[in-house]
Amino acid sequence: MEIKVQKNIMNRNNEIAAENRQRFIDDGIFTVNVLASPGAGKTSVLLKIIETIDGKIDMAILEGDIASQIDTDKIRKRGIPVMQINTGGGCHLDANMIRVSLSELKPAKNAIFLIENVGNLVCPSSHDLGENMKLLIASVPEGHDKPYKYTSMFAAADAIILNKTDLLPYIDFDKEVFYKGVHALKPDVPVFEMSCKTGDGVADFVNWLKDKRKLWQTQHTK
Repeated sequence: MEIKVQKNIMNRNNEIAAENRQRFIDDGIFTVNVLASPGAGKTSVLLKIIETIDGKIDMAILEGDIASQIDTDKIRKRGIPVMQINTGGGCHLDANMIRVSLSELKPAKNAIFLIENVGNLVCPSSHDLGENMKLLIASVPEGHDKPYKYTSMFAAADAIILNKTDLLPYIDFDKEVFYKGVHALKPDVPVFEMSCKTGDGVADFVNWLKDKRKLWQTQHTK
């Protein structure tokens, strides 16, 4: 019986996710589900993306946390439309949360919509929000073994950022082992090495993101 309940919940989530996806298509909104463990640097990456795009493309941000609006306050200072969802203990965002938030946040047509999911390397990977792509942020301090321990998350990722590369000289992180684990799960997934502190790799990722958005809009919008 419990399995049936879980299936019903997931089926309903997927139905709402499909509705969200159609809305994004209708409005030309390129939506990215940003996934990571706590402390990997999700908000720092988002701030670097905002800084690099520099108003040339409309953006909107949805912040998901168990509690607080610390990250939302940081983004609001940049003049970007942003909304906070606090799950009160829930380990992930779901499609209905996204649907409800859209009525208040109202991303502009043809915007880039970044959804910062709750920090967690397990639950968010299995919940479709209607996004166009899943962006996974890993970081050097977490260690090179994460692709081996959290296989479903790394397998679900459409792109990966290896963040905090400025710490490589100081931390025992084996990039060869990390990449081997990543590509064993998904051979063609792009990996971008980045440091939000130095800015290294940020422009490369943002240019790739803009190209992906342009290609998606060409394929899905009129």
